[in-house]
Amino acid sequence: MKTKWNTDLSKKLYGTSVWSGQYFNINKKGHIEVTPFGHKGHKVDLYEIVKDFTQRQIRLPVLVRFSDIIKSQIDSIHACFAKAIKDHDYKGKYHSVFPVKVNQQSHVVQDIVRSGQGVHLGLEVGSKPELLIALSLISNKESLIICNGFKDKPYIEMALMFQKSGRNLFIVIERMKELQIVLETAKKLKVTPQIGFRLKLHTQSTGKWLNSSGSKSKFGLTTTEIIEGAKILKEFNAQESLKLLHFHIGSQITSIHPIKSAIKEAARILCELHHLGFNVQYMDVGGGLGIDYDGSSQSDSSTNYDAQEYANDIVFQLQSTCDEKNIPHPDIVTESGRFLVAHSSLLIFNVVDSHLVDQDRPKELQIEKGDHPFVCDLFEIYNNLHRTSVNESFNDLVEKKKDIHQLFSYGVLNLHQAAKAEQIYWMACVKLKKMAEGKEDDEDIFQYLTSALTDTYFCNFSIFQSLPDSWALEHTFPVMPIHRLKEEPDRYARLVDLTCDSDGTVHQFMNYEDWTTQKHLRVHSLKNSQPYFMAAFLIGAYQEILGDLHNLFGDTEAVHISILGDGRYSIDHRVEGDNIYDVLKYVQYHRKDLMNQIHVSTEEGIRNGSLSRKEAGILLKQFEKSLSSYTYLSELRA
Repeated sequence: MKTKWNTDLSKKLYGTSVWSGQYFNINKKGHIEVTPFGHKGHKVDLYEIVKDFTQRQIRLPVLVRFSDIIKSQIDSIHACFAKAIKDHDYKGKYHSVFPVKVNQQSHVVQDIVRSGQGVHLGLEVGSKPELLIALSLISNKESLIICNGFKDKPYIEMALMFQKSGRNLFIVIERMKELQIVLETAKKLKVTPQIGFRLKLHTQSTGKWLNSSGSKSKFGLTTTEIIEGAKILKEFNAQESLKLLHFHIGSQITSIHPIKSAIKEAARILCELHHLGFNVQYMDVGGGLGIDYDGSSQSDSSTNYDAQEYANDIVFQLQSTCDEKNIPHPDIVTESGRFLVAHSSLLIFNVVDSHLVDQDRPKELQIEKGDHPFVCDLFEIYNNLHRTSVNESFNDLVEKKKDIHQLFSYGVLNLHQAAKAEQIYWMACVKLKKMAEGKEDDEDIFQYLTSALTDTYFCNFSIFQSLPDSWALEHTFPVMPIHRLKEEPDRYARLVDLTCDSDGTVHQFMNYEDWTTQKHLRVHSLKNSQPYFMAAFLIGAYQEILGDLHNLFGDTEAVHISILGDGRYSIDHRVEGDNIYDVLKYVQYHRKDLMNQIHVSTEEGIRNGSLSRKEAGILLKQFEKSLSSYTYLSELRA
């Protein structure tokens, strides 16, 4: 007997327990609820928030950021390192810094700095604009500012001046040319620089970003250059300036093993430098702490470790190596930006339309006098489908599908007969799929037919703007409906965005039954009078800042939410989404020129009689009004 659908089955289908990080759950109403403090803490119903957005004139798609989740993640990583340090009797301290490149949005960075004040969280920067952000937000002398990336003399001068004013700032040497400039500029400004060396380790990472590590990595000093740098520091009598070693072996590291290897290698370099007379006080292990986007523990979008194991291994490897060489334990610095912000943001969007594979198929279709023999044969296959001959019938259908188009191309079938043949073919596929479902021997046929019968749901967002890693890297993000989760999803659909690009589709979803990926998602049938809301989760890292203006779909609306308890929440910030003129101006179109060109064309219409004066006025007014409208769509379905 078939089990009645419930929220537990939805949790299993959409994998909420494996990717949510305890921040998202399905409540008794069948709605997604947000739980920034764990499932037993304060929570808020995401579907109810969306209904409130309508009253507040907040438009979909909308990016929703939860500041409380950022605070929870900061507390979480500090708790992990505190435990590891205590368990191993480690003598150094732990410092976290947020890499601004992960999400430069002002309200996000401000939330991070504010949420991290109690633990003196700092910032990592990789460019002059990011440096200005950090200098304006970080004044606490216990919070670190780590300066990575390419640097010119003005960059270095500014960094050293602010260090002189009291900022706890480190200039990390990426290339040997920078060291000479830093030392000469520091001498001129009469300041003792705090210098770090970025190490080009031999350890190779795992995952999509493995090429950012190893001997071919973009940044870092080789062992030869480290020795040369040490010599230059001694020539300037600046041994005390080398206070930090830094390495970065890639983003979203999927396995704990390269992390262990990298720490061992870096710790050895630390010890060697100590014996050369350099008292390095900080080990910056960079970013790379992964997020389990799909729960599989085996894909590039997953991890085979958690934050506690990450902290334990870093502390243990540093401690054991330093104790072996009788070297003081350095303070540990991490740049785990993805870990801090990925869970905090999600994109809510509505489905504006759909194309159902079976929507044009008549319920009753019969053979009529005059139908082509080929159509009659196909209908006979349909009528004679039986559970005992699934494989044979499937092979017959595959051949008939090819024949339909070939016979039409040769003029054997007219358009009406070709359409009727296609209808019968799809009817047979639906019938055969039901026969193959649940039969182990016919699993491949069932999967093929499921894919072939997949609907298309048109979603009100741009994948290039809001989920660029899904398009560019085929990265898996959790995507699911936020309501109707007490109902059984009765359709299989692929999700496509509003752009006219064939790549504008969510490429893959996790099948949590067998931990494979698939190109379709189980969803609910659309109801004409009701909106259907979905969300893409865990998009707080990189997605906003990497998004582009494909088809001139701009930034979405964005809101920052704090949860108050008892289902209540407050909107701390609202950032209005781009209107059409915002994006047109970005590509050098100007309002006056556009309006003038439309005015000229309407006057021409009046002269040649194709437009009345009233119609021309309406057209001008509508065009001008459209310039101020959202780049995304309003609800299309009746």
